[in-house]
Amino acid sequence: MDQMSPDFYRDESADAGIEATKACIEHIRAVDPEYALVSPILTPRFAPSCSEESLARLGRLHAETQLPCQTHISENKGEIKLVRELFPESKSYANVYDRAGLLTSKMILAHAVHLTGEEKALIRERDAKISHCPASNTALTSGCAKVRELVDAGITVSLGTDVSGGFSASILESARQAIWVSRYVAMQDGDDAKLSVEEALYLATRGGAKTVGLDDKIGGFEVGKEWDAQLINLGRVEEGEEVVDVDALPVDIFGWESKENVIAKW
Repeated sequence: MDQMSPDFYRDESADAGIEATKACIEHIRAVDPEYALVSPILTPRFAPSCSEESLARLGRLHAETQLPCQTHISENKGEIKLVRELFPESKSYANVYDRAGLLTSKMILAHAVHLTGEEKALIRERDAKISHCPASNTALTSGCAKVRELVDAGITVSLGTDVSGGFSASILESARQAIWVSRYVAMQDGDDAKLSVEEALYLATRGGAKTVGLDDKIGGFEVGKEWDAQLINLGRVEEGEEVVDVDALPVDIFGWESKENVIAKW
């Protein structure tokens, strides 16, 4: 980041930013040479905080290292207007990253609230991924991402927290908020925009694994994958008697619920 950031947060130049990035990569490689547990990820904060030179240099570094990338896109309308002003040679916000060589299958784009149809097609063509951050988008009144349209366009979508803009680092909370945001969209666009509980949990698990390139290792329960699960205790209530400490648990289960009901309550 070499522009439009506070002094204490901004790189002195594109050169300084690239050198610091390379130093970070080398430090991680020294600790974990195969990136088995920790991988560097190239992170232009978002286009307005990077000069065209900085973005282009990061694009070349991405091509050289094949490391994953993450950034923001189309979070709010004011931001999109600013991108048009700062990058007049680019056709769109997505095209800014594409011209820099950053819009690849290893790019994770946070937010994507106000993408155009042309941008969705470009993101799909490049196989870039989207991280939907519903709590953050609502907290900042950025807008409601139309996740159904993104999925129907063939784009890989997962969930994120963008915790600096939201209120929780919990992906479960993001799944809950994703359901609500889809219903806000449905109030204008119709019921087809709604996400089901199952779909939200897919975005939180398999969708997340695919987004970060780990779908061959985690995200599901297939034989051979790493065991990656939680044991959830829910409060069972029988004839008015508490079988467990219901007050310490998030959901009351009365016994008549189907498995689908139990998951939906949770």
